Amino acid sequence: MKEFAGRTAFVTGGANGIGLGLARALLAQGCKVAIADIREESIDQALKSLDNQMVMGVPLDVASRTGFAEAADLVEESFGPVSLLFNNAGINLFQTIDDSSYDDWDWVMGVNLHGVINGVMTFVPRMKANGLGGHVVNTASMASFLCGPMPGIYNTTKFAVRGMSESLRYSLAPHGIGVSVLCPGLVKSHIFASDDVRPDDLKAGAKPVNTEMVGRLEQVHQVGMEPDVIAARVLGAIRVNRFHIFSHPEFKDELREVFDETIAAFQDYPEDPGYAQRIGFEQGRRDGYKAARSGNLGEG
Repeated sequence: MKEFAGRTAFVTGGANGIGLGLARALLAQGCKVAIADIREESIDQALKSLDNQMVMGVPLDVASRTGFAEAADLVEESFGPVSLLFNNAGINLFQTIDDSSYDDWDWVMGVNLHGVINGVMTFVPRMKANGLGGHVVNTASMASFLCGPMPGIYNTTKFAVRGMSESLRYSLAPHGIGVSVLCPGLVKSHIFASDDVRPDDLKAGAKPVNTEMVGRLEQVHQVGMEPDVIAARVLGAIRVNRFHIFSHPEFKDELREVFDETIAAFQDYPEDPGYAQRIGFEQGRRDGYKAARSGNLGEG
């Protein structure tokens, strides 16, 4: 997809951080932009900063399927069919898996994974039916490749978003719809304040908010990459239909080390019974996967 002008974009988590950076970049390219966010006061502030351009705000809890459908109807009634979808909303919980509750899982999964699923399931059928092509960008994280002891649930969701995006890329290519996964590192955003938007019905299993840690994280995020820098790199990747969007080049060497360690874990075992038959089956799958990765997908 080469041209942005005249298209309608829907951006979740659009009132701050990467989402707001994307909104600014898309508006500059002549798009009509809907910014969806759970924080209504942040939407109001964002709209003021965008100076009455072709932009609208939509209050949305991305974990809500009905909320997504209503938002889609509202935006398309005002701006026309959405052909650029940015599933960008995300929250974080800085604690280990073994120290978490079911409520913790339901909250983080609901936003970071189900929010992306809901965006795809709401808009992709419409995009296919409209026949305008387009592009879907799902925000994962470098945490979709790199793990530590925490935040474990966040890692889980981001790994899932990455895998989901790759499969979706292959299935949407025949429809002229590209798919990318954005894997940023540290960003200047409000994700450190995720507890502020935790639903009341998912707080029963929550630990008390560590305000000291939140304060430290706020300071750390102040040195994160500027959202406008990331947004420019995202639009550049969309233009050439690139799948992986690594906005933060400082992770390249670390990721190479991780991949090298992964390959080194393979062992040269002797052939077991059934090996030859398995290889025959796997060769067909391997050829198809290689063809898809090599770019025999068309452009979105």
